[in-house]
Amino acid sequence: MTNLRTRDIIALGFMTFALFIGAGNIIFPPIVAQQAGAHVWLAAAGFLITAVGLPVITIMALSRVEGSIQLLSSPLGKIASLILTVVCYLSVGPLFATPRTATVSYEIGFSSYFGTSAGSLLIYSIIYFAVVTVVSLYPNKLLDTVGHFLAPLKIISLAILGIAAVMIPSGYIPPAVGNYISSPVSEGFVSGYLTMDTLGALVFGIVIIHAIHSRGVTDKKLVTRYAIIASLISGVGLTLVYLSLFKLGLGSHEVAPNAANGAIILHAYVQHAFGDLGSLFLTGMIFLACMVTAIGLTCACAEYFSQLTKIPYKILVFILVGFSLLISNLGLTKLIAVSVPVLSAIYPPAIVVIMLSFFSKFWNNSSRVVAPVTAVAFIFGIIEGIKVAGFETVLPETIQHLPLNEQNLAWLIPALIVLVLSVAIDKIKK
Repeated sequence: MTNLRTRDIIALGFMTFALFIGAGNIIFPPIVAQQAGAHVWLAAAGFLITAVGLPVITIMALSRVEGSIQLLSSPLGKIASLILTVVCYLSVGPLFATPRTATVSYEIGFSSYFGTSAGSLLIYSIIYFAVVTVVSLYPNKLLDTVGHFLAPLKIISLAILGIAAVMIPSGYIPPAVGNYISSPVSEGFVSGYLTMDTLGALVFGIVIIHAIHSRGVTDKKLVTRYAIIASLISGVGLTLVYLSLFKLGLGSHEVAPNAANGAIILHAYVQHAFGDLGSLFLTGMIFLACMVTAIGLTCACAEYFSQLTKIPYKILVFILVGFSLLISNLGLTKLIAVSVPVLSAIYPPAIVVIMLSFFSKFWNNSSRVVAPVTAVAFIFGIIEGIKVAGFETVLPETIQHLPLNEQNLAWLIPALIVLVLSVAIDKIKK
């Protein structure tokens, strides 16, 4: 029986952590902290549930089914499970997340040097995705390229930023604004969606399992154990990064008052903390953060669609990267405008499938419980997506008065009610 060396277990944890930390993870906490003001730690508690807790739980759930979303969601039925799996892979792959890594890394790190023209972004994205392609073509080497090399570089740069954030005094702390005044926890919870980490975890499961297999580990119990250890290491890392970024955002009011987004806060803060070298440091850090995430997403999507379509893995890498290259040149604003409604629709059913997977042994028939609860969550998810897209006027007036509607969590109570009814029916029918 092959066991992983301690060095490889740590590298696996670092790799898992590095796969999660993209530009979005670095950008969103500072703006949440600045807007939450005095309520920052309540908002942070909600944010950590969706941005750390759910991704860690997702990796644990996937470790028991060889990293397969389709097996995890099998109680939904063959067709529904396939649709959910394909939508998750496309959303965090070539449609939204992978192209976003290129556009975000350019706009934050390189646009100040090379301008904001479409031509400059095109040249940059060609070079960027060429590097992504070279590394992604060799998934068996991920533990070496990412776990032993790129991840430590990423962690060192994040540690420098985190230590600076903790050491520099906060100064003036502004009062909370918007929904952070009345419901900071739920607002932080929903803000955690934007990191895409839970959907990312659904996709990265297969990469983590593949990395363990690449070291010759085949025993299912050992694979599960190593994946759980890796998820816990990444969870600790994510928590430390987010807490330091919340501290950074909390103390940013004097250097970037009323900032429009987290990128502005980061730019101003790094310039304040490190002087002219700050911009160069931020460019390198964001580039690394985005590159590792793009590699992980490309490997995961190519792996899955290769199994689904029988198209060779390496051909799919070129197809997926080419598609991501085209989408990335649409620009960040258009990407975010389209992705947010889709994410709002996908997240509720994904959360339901993940959480209920841990309780399947308590039911006589998993499909009888999981399918109706997921269906309700999906219906409310679509309603949420319509609201976020700005078409709430087409929705019935009664929806605006549902419990937790203002917190964007209207799906929660209906899903819990259907869960109780489904479990009761399952117990009666046996």
